This record gives sequence, C-alpha cells and structure tokens, in this order.
Amino acid sequence: MKQIQKAAELQQAVHQAKDNGLQIGLVPTMGALHEGHLSLIDRALRENDLVVVSLFVNPIQFNNKEDLKKYPRTIEADLELIKNLELRIKNEAQATEVLAFTPSVAEVYPDGEPTEIVYHFGPVEEVMEGPRRPGHFNGVAVVVRRLFDLAQPTRAYFGEKDYQQIAVIRALLEQIKYPIELVPCPIVRADDGLALSSRNMRLSPAARQMAPAINATLEQAAEMSEYEEVDDVKEWVLDTLASYHEVNDCPDGLRFEPEYFEIVDAVTLQPIATWDDAGEHGAVGCIAVWLDGVRLIDIVKF
Repeated sequence: MKQIQKAAELQQAVHQAKDNGLQIGLVPTMGALHEGHLSLIDRALRENDLVVVSLFVNPIQFNNKEDLKKYPRTIEADLELIKNLELRIKNEAQATEVLAFTPSVAEVYPDGEPTEIVYHFGPVEEVMEGPRRPGHFNGVAVVVRRLFDLAQPTRAYFGEKDYQQIAVIRALLEQIKYPIELVPCPIVRADDGLALSSRNMRLSPAARQMAPAINATLEQAAEMSEYEEVDDVKEWVLDTLASYHEVNDCPDGLRFEPEYFEIVDAVTLQPIATWDDAGEHGAVGCIAVWLDGVRLIDIVKF
C-alpha cells in the first residue's frame, strides 16, 4: 500500500498504470473504515490491477455542518486496515497495489469549494434523501466526478446501504459519458443484523444494543409483503419503530424516531402504490431513523 496526499502524484501514478494497460478500481470513502468498506476494497482488489481508495471527508455533501464536525476521522487506523487487507489477500487478488489517497480539502478543491457546479438528476434525487438533505447529492456528485477525473477508474465500487446514492452516481455517469463500470456491493452487517456504518461508532452502548431492531423490522416487512399491501407494510414499519420504546425496555429514555420509510421501484426510486407497480428489478424499502442523535439508514429488498 502506498499513501498519496497530492492530486498530481495520484494522476501520475494513474497515467503510468494506464500506459501499462492496467485496469483501475476506485473505492471512494470518507474514512472511518469498517468491514463494509473492506469488502468493497477486497472485491476491487480481485477485479483490477490497481486499486485507489480515497479517504476524504467531503465538506460540501454535508447540509448539516454539525454532522460534518462530528464525522469520525480515523486516518491512521484506516491505513492500517487497508495495509492488513492487502497483505492478507495478496496471493489471491488480481491487484498488485493499493493507493490510499488521503488529500486535504485544498487538494480536492484547489480553487475553493465549488458552488457554481450544479447537477440535476431528476426524479431519483427528488425523493427520500433529496428533499431532506438539500445539496447533499450535488456535493456527492461533485466530489465523485473529481475522483473519477483523478483516478480514471475502470470500475468504481459503492455499497448498497446508500442505495439512492448509487442511483445518483449512475445518473451522473450517464450525463458525463465516462466509460466507468459502476459496481454496487451488498450491505455488510454485524452479527446482530445492524448495517455497518461509520456513524455507528457515535451510538452509545445502549443505543447500539437497540439499533439492530431496524433491520429486524425490515426483515419482517419483507415477509409481510407476501400478503400485505404496500401502504400497510409502510405504516406497520413506521408504527413499529415509533412505538418500539413503549413495548420494549429501552434504557436511558432512548427511542427510535423514524424520518421516513419508502417502498420504491428498485431502479427509478419512485414510490409504488402496489407491488405490481415495481419494474422487473423489483422493489426496495429505504429507511432513515434517528436514534441517540444519530441518523441511521438501511434498505430491504422485496
């Protein structure tokens, strides 16, 4: 593993790799790595000759500046995890090297944080996260476009927990016409079912013990979809989590505060009224829930 902090150095390494006919995998992250991130890096190592892992907390995708301030930063631990993964699978994987790109904000945005770049992704950004986090997806698109320009990847890897983000990146690729293969990767969960997230480390021990109820509720919803209507499943999920503290022994006055639960077409991300409304790829349930001051998201496939 080689750590690179300068954009020009990354570009030089990428150009050399391209000249040698190598395929490049990109794994964009904001650091605070966990097994979910490592699963993306693992797959990228097995499918490419060179892997670029970015560790960059992108300020322009945070519509809540307090959230930006609290976002965990564990760069030294992250680099150690990457190095250990690379060593562990070096005899199995295709990739010969990992470049850990750890730039400053000035390296990513040398002319200052861009405010003039505005992307429009239509219906996929107008639901769920879109209206609740104004500017978020535009900030994601700006930084991902910048990383695409620097790393020039053959493939880019994203986790399905951020399901709507994948749809936005797919729309971005359609707009900019880059020949990059978008590779969605399955959610990695803890043994108790909680979707792994960098934000989980902000949960108190008591909240961490409660949090798996989100996934358990979604799994029950998937079973209910066999015999209940869409609106009934949606209502049941929201009511179950909102009233969870009333029927369970929740310590420290903790409670779930659901922000939304939508059941949408798996490709268009538009809400469906009946199960037959979903296209050939089926439906996905997307949820955002507050717990202990931390916003958690998850999905379930129907």
